[in-house]
This record gives sequence, C-alpha cells and structure tokens, in this order.
Amino acid sequence: MSKTLIRGARVLGGEPQDVLIDGAVVAAVGTGLDAEGVDTVVEADGKVLLPGLVDLHTHLREPGREDSETVLTGTRAAAKGGYTQVFAMANTFPVADTAGVVEQVYRLGQEHGYCDVQPIGAVTVGLEGEKLAELGAMHESAAGVTVFSDDGKCVHDAVIMRRALEYVKAFGGVVAQHAQEPRLTEGAQMNEGVVSAELGLGGWPAVAEESIIARDVLLAEHVGSRVHICHLSTAGSVEIVRWAKSRGIDVTAEVTPHHLLLTDEMVRSYNPVYKVNPPLRTERDVMALREALADGTIDIVATDHAPHPHEDKDCEWAAAAMGMVGLETALSVVQETMVETGLLDWAGVADRMSAAPARIGRAKGHGRPVAVGEPANLTLVDTAYRGGVDPAGFASRSRNTPYEGRELPGRVTHTWLRGKATYSDGKLA
Repeated sequence: MSKTLIRGARVLGGEPQDVLIDGAVVAAVGTGLDAEGVDTVVEADGKVLLPGLVDLHTHLREPGREDSETVLTGTRAAAKGGYTQVFAMANTFPVADTAGVVEQVYRLGQEHGYCDVQPIGAVTVGLEGEKLAELGAMHESAAGVTVFSDDGKCVHDAVIMRRALEYVKAFGGVVAQHAQEPRLTEGAQMNEGVVSAELGLGGWPAVAEESIIARDVLLAEHVGSRVHICHLSTAGSVEIVRWAKSRGIDVTAEVTPHHLLLTDEMVRSYNPVYKVNPPLRTERDVMALREALADGTIDIVATDHAPHPHEDKDCEWAAAAMGMVGLETALSVVQETMVETGLLDWAGVADRMSAAPARIGRAKGHGRPVAVGEPANLTLVDTAYRGGVDPAGFASRSRNTPYEGRELPGRVTHTWLRGKATYSDGKLA
C-alpha cells in the first residue's frame, strides 16, 4: 500500500494542515507530519481540501447513447471535477428499469474506476409512467439501488407516484421526482415570462414544476416516505419545500449549478447551449435558489450532467436537445455563486456537494469527514485560480457547456478515490 502526504492543505477552508493517506484511508491529520516512508508528497500550498464530491444526478448515457458519453468518459470527467461518486440516471437505452441493466451499469463503473458509479433505477417501466418497474429486484441486485427516478420525464400519475413511495419505504429508498406537469409544458421552449413573450417562444410556466412538488410532498407525508426533488428551479418551488420541511415531511431537494448562475436572459442569443430542462429562470428565481441553498431549504447541488453530441445541439433552437454538461465546472460555479458571495463557506460546500448527497443516496464510504480512519476520498482545490473555460480540454465526450470562454474561479488539482490519485496536476490516472 502506498502513502501520500498532502502538505499544507486548508481542510474545509481552515488553517493549513498536513494529511497523510496510507493505503485507502486517512492515517493522520496535523501539522509537521513526517514524510519518511511516504511515496508521494503533494505540496498543497494553502489549497482547500474537501471530501470527494458526490453527484446525485448524472447522465452517463451508457448503455445506448455512447455517442454522447460512456461510463468511462463520464467518470473521467467526474474525477477531473473532484467527484469520487456519481449516481447514474436511468434514462438509458435500454432504460435501467430491471436488475440486469442496473447491474450492467454498476459493473461498468467498477471496471473503469475513475469514481464509484451507483445506478439509479427507473420508477416506471420504460419511463412511460404507467407501470411500476422492478424496484425491489433492483434494490436486491448487486447494484443495491436505493434511488429511483424517471428523470427526463415526470411520474405524472398520482396513483403511480403514491405506489412508488409506498414500495421504496420498505427498504429506505427514495423517489427522485422530475417535477414537470406534462400538460402545462406542451410545446414549451423556455421559461414563461417577459423574455419568452418578446422572443415568441413557447412558455414553460413555473407552476408546472410547483404543482407537482406540492402534490408529491403531500403524498410523501401521507405515505410516510422519502421524496427528493430534482433540479428545483423556481422561487415558488423553494417556498413549497420550505413549507413541507416545516411540517416535518421527509423531503429533500437539489439545485443545479446552472440554475444558480444563468438566467432566461441568455436565451435571447437563441444559442441552444442554453436550452435545458427545467429551463433557465429569472434573476429573482436565481437569487431565491441561492438563499435556499445557503439556509438548507435546498439540501444539495447536483450537476444534472447531460451530455449530447454536437449535432444534437448545433441546430435551430426548437430542434435542439435539452441539457448541459456540468461535472467539470460545477465546483467553480458554486465557488462563484455561493462562496465568493459569502452565502456559503467551504464547510458548507462540503456539506451540499458531498455529505448531504451521500446521505440522501445512502452512499457508503463517501461524504465522510477528512479525519483519521475515514476513507481517503478527497479533492484538492486551487481556489485562487481564475481562468476561462475551454471545452476542448474536457474529459467528457460531449462539449455542450454554457460556460465556453467564460472566466470562472477555482480548479480541482487532485482527486483521490480510496487513496488512489484518479486526477493529479492536470492529468488523469
């Protein structure tokens, strides 16, 4: 087993300390640690050391859309972004609605090893919203699925949603809802508001999201089960979740980095890179989301990393696919929107991007403190860095980023998965 000494790192943004990794665990944390017998010394020089990031919402596309992403390329992007575990969404081809498909994704993750991959199982067969998928079989499989989602589509039938909540309650699972009332978003192209009216694009009303969230938190209360809200995007949604939590309902919610930074004003360019589901909202919504993430109403940041090949985005707006890549830029966007604005410190970032998502997803060995005896799943961040985003250097197979050419702060310099450096000084292992 190899030993690595990280010298002079600011753990969670605190005072500089040394951290010794011995094999797969953290062996010592302190000052002036001896480098004797150490295989590798990393001079952190005041960089911030965080627990490895955990993403509860990643689209790896494999099986079926390997032209967009694969488990290999997606986990390489994750390692470069500081992630040590990702939860892979079920909208693959075939859909991950059986034990066989989730086990395939799980084993692909084990083989490639740039980060741990935990499959998310579909709630309904084929994501069609009509019949429950094999929830129990997926949970009992080698993949041990605990999170279920039809993300990309809403579980719009209240009876199906209730049955899913009842089913997963038996083994402590959670249903992650893509909150979008389909009848209210037919033909929708962007957020419904002043900009959509001026551009003549079909509006996507906030109430389409908010009405589903309101229904589902009440269902979760009735059943006594856990519900998680994917990519929450409106100020109204924040208030519903805040109300539900005040009642003791077991609801958690996520926000994406792009909904913390970008607004529907970007759509004036008609550049399909800004086309995403749910759509970019108003400045008022963005500010409400930031405040809610800071005060804990929104529990986590999740990337909704949604890779697409060039031809699916480089076309007219109406025909373009929805989604943005995000694994390699998420931490930088959070630094800009939350840390540099004073809304979160680095301990708060560690909670929202590591500990809390690991807790929601029942991840084992991730989201743990940087402490002696804990798994050495770690991320070292140069927070003083600031530079332009160049998608040509992405590890992801796709390049559909809204940040091309934009200057963002911070960059991950090292990522360790169980003590092994998966990303180091600009190079993947």
